[in-house]
Amino acid sequence: MENFFKLKENNTNVRTEIVAGITTFMTMAYIIFVNPDILGATGMDKPAVATATILAAAITTILMGLVTNYPFALASGMGLNAYFAFTVAPEYGWQAALGAVLISGIAFFLLSVFGIVEQIDKAIPHSLKRAVAAGIGLFIALIGLTNVGIIVSDPATIIGLGNIKEVAPALALIGLLIMAILTALKVKGSILIGILITTVIGMFVEVTQIPQSIGDVVGPPASLSPIFLQLDFPGALKLGFMVIFSLLFVDMFDTLGTLMGTSARAGFLDKEGRLPRIKGAMTVDAIGTMLGALLGTSTVTTYVESTAGVSEGGRTGLTAVTTGVLFLLALFFTPLATLVPGAATAPALVIVGVLMMGAVMDIDFNDFTEALPAFLTIIAMPLTYSIAHGIAAGFITYPIVKVASGRAKEVHWFAYVLFVVSLAFYLL
Repeated sequence: MENFFKLKENNTNVRTEIVAGITTFMTMAYIIFVNPDILGATGMDKPAVATATILAAAITTILMGLVTNYPFALASGMGLNAYFAFTVAPEYGWQAALGAVLISGIAFFLLSVFGIVEQIDKAIPHSLKRAVAAGIGLFIALIGLTNVGIIVSDPATIIGLGNIKEVAPALALIGLLIMAILTALKVKGSILIGILITTVIGMFVEVTQIPQSIGDVVGPPASLSPIFLQLDFPGALKLGFMVIFSLLFVDMFDTLGTLMGTSARAGFLDKEGRLPRIKGAMTVDAIGTMLGALLGTSTVTTYVESTAGVSEGGRTGLTAVTTGVLFLLALFFTPLATLVPGAATAPALVIVGVLMMGAVMDIDFNDFTEALPAFLTIIAMPLTYSIAHGIAAGFITYPIVKVASGRAKEVHWFAYVLFVVSLAFYLL
């Protein structure tokens, strides 16, 4: 183990790595409950989705640790799962959405293997990358609030405040308060703990189904058969280029951002600010997306929660392997995932949305040519209920305002290609 993970070389030991792996698992295990709830809105079998979510996270996280020797963990991405469920799947069904995810994963894999990802990264404006992250934060927060009835449609004002005196919205607000306090206190696993506490409270107000036996909490994992290899490629192609590109874009740049941010925290970057073995990390992430689609879950991506493990001293792949093994053990608790009500997962979406909104701090709003495209990207996602529309809005306006202000040299040639594609997306 010492020789394989090079523990001494990385100034760490087995105990530190295992503790770091447990910490990472605690901070991201909420996905076990949230993902089935979101994807279940498409008609997918929730217990099967829980199994697929856990398996995809476990296998790819362990693979990341063994292939790259980095402490990065992966799972179905927040925001991308909402995009899958509420924008892509309603068009031609969740089977077509899974097909689109697989296609985007294959494209990501090829771009990673041939080293093209790094070149594309240089072409996309930094402000738009950050705007996409912030826009997704607003998007998933809106989904959480509407799913539980805190925000409702209103013919007079388009949207409005729901009846928060009702049990489910009130429970969700209590859950949000619990998670907010735990997060403010920097409690490890605050979102997961908040979900579990809210679920228990829900038992007393008849929102949560009370387990009738130990089998309702612990048992063998649910079968994957309802969703395994259920991909509709003709339907996926009908979704169009922009939908598949959006899946690819968000996965690719979310992964890049997470890898670089976490690596900076861990001290992995070289003198030029580059991450050694980044091609391997990106390739594993792409494999995770393809595997997830085959198993029956939305896009798998590297989790920013990996920084929790890094903060605890995790520096090698042993941290990732530990996290992956814990996900495998969680397979035997998949029955519990079906008991968690939407009122318990909705506040988790809001908390994650808050954390993602932090990306706006890296956008220069004093420069209008950066601010306008970023703003339109952010605001279009929740208002149009589509990540693709937000990305397209940014790609269209960015070169226009740059050229109009006499700063065309700041626009990479590939950005003009994205302008044409995005314009076609709206017109055609």
